[in-house]
Amino acid sequence: MAAHIASAHAERVYSALHSHAAARSALVASWQRSATFHRLDPEDRKPPRRMTEFELRQARERVEGLIHASQASLDRLYLAVGSVGCCVLLADRNGVPIERRGAPADDPIFEEWGLWPGTVWSEESEGTNGIGTCLVEHRLLTIHRDQHFFSKNTLLSCTTAPIYDHEGNLAAALDVSSCRADVTEGFVSLISMAVADAARRIEIENFRQAFPKARFLLAPTPDNSPSALIAVDSDDLVIGATRSARVSLDLLGETFASPIPACDLLGASVETSGDLTAVERAAVRRALARADGNVSAAARDLGISRATMHRKLARLRLNR
Repeated sequence: MAAHIASAHAERVYSALHSHAAARSALVASWQRSATFHRLDPEDRKPPRRMTEFELRQARERVEGLIHASQASLDRLYLAVGSVGCCVLLADRNGVPIERRGAPADDPIFEEWGLWPGTVWSEESEGTNGIGTCLVEHRLLTIHRDQHFFSKNTLLSCTTAPIYDHEGNLAAALDVSSCRADVTEGFVSLISMAVADAARRIEIENFRQAFPKARFLLAPTPDNSPSALIAVDSDDLVIGATRSARVSLDLLGETFASPIPACDLLGASVETSGDLTAVERAAVRRALARADGNVSAAARDLGISRATMHRKLARLRLNR
């Protein structure tokens, strides 16, 4: 019976690939990558690849800050879905779960399925699946049961959201998986909202931890997203922005190696300290930022001579 089901699933996959549906369906496009690019066979029954303890420890060390920032959100998400037979996985950008929440009674089943820290769930390794396909497509998605590429994974339902780091780069994926047969589309929709919310909370906490001395401003977005944060220093120069803020303000690719005046970025005045020296220092730093470090251009922007500008830099200890 299992062999018949696996064969029927493989036939469905190949039929979709031969119908040229990949041009219209994101799911079939992923199946195509699995079959053509990664040369996988949907009937392959080999267990997923697992890292050694040493490899897993190294993987965790590479994203130690993100793991720390995710703890409260992982706990909260597990409280919402754990009682109905789901487990929660935080995977790194290579598709390897590095943190997990699950009920002890369900652990043997999930470990057997590979829903466990150290198992490789990249699309290259496991074909179309929640974690791997989310990391390829950079979007929230659900791979439900027979939407998986491998027949062996068609009892799983996986909902996954991407997580971006404090520099706007794809860093991880947050997944809720279940192998229960009674998971309905309505319940999957609720899980999807919970996963998306938890992923944004992790991004926000990770961003705040990356800029511990910064002040945070909300960037304007059509949906007033709380994850569209900008980090500014004591002189109101922008030193960082979340992925949502970068998208909203068209800052993709910006590294903030050269800080940007917040008032220039947001098109509005930003309050500064009432201390005159602090205000002057902030004004000089903003002028230098606008001039990309050119002292003469910054002096012209401030309406002072180059010599006066150099005296201010020395007095304010801003010599470059």
